[in-house]
Amino acid sequence: MHPKTEGLLESSLYVDDLSRSVAFYRKIFGFRVISDFGDRGCALEAGRRQVLLLFKKGASRAIISPHDGDGELHLAFAIAASELQAWETWLASNGIAIAERRTWDLGGQSLYFRDPDRHLVELATPGVWSIY
Repeated sequence: MHPKTEGLLESSLYVDDLSRSVAFYRKIFGFRVISDFGDRGCALEAGRRQVLLLFKKGASRAIISPHDGDGELHLAFAIAASELQAWETWLASNGIAIAERRTWDLGGQSLYFRDPDRHLVELATPGVWSIY
């Protein structure tokens, strides 16, 4: 039998403008910086025992680190169904356009929008997956 994990701990995004991205995730989600890597990046508390790493594109190559990437990525954040309308209102009040709204077969709903680096961010209610 294989050893067990306790779920995902970290997710990383690679960004062009670190301060812009930190400001976005702090303002829109209320995430707080829990570790600062200087010009290279930082770690944000993205939920209980969940870390969102933001790295400046190319900044880690100089120190021979495996942390680097490019392209538009996707992240989904879990929200309560009762918070969906509040999120729509909050995003609109911050000038963030909804790219897509979707209702899934199991009844869950998702809102999709782009962050400043065009990463696709999803807010998902229970009923999106059989396990959520």
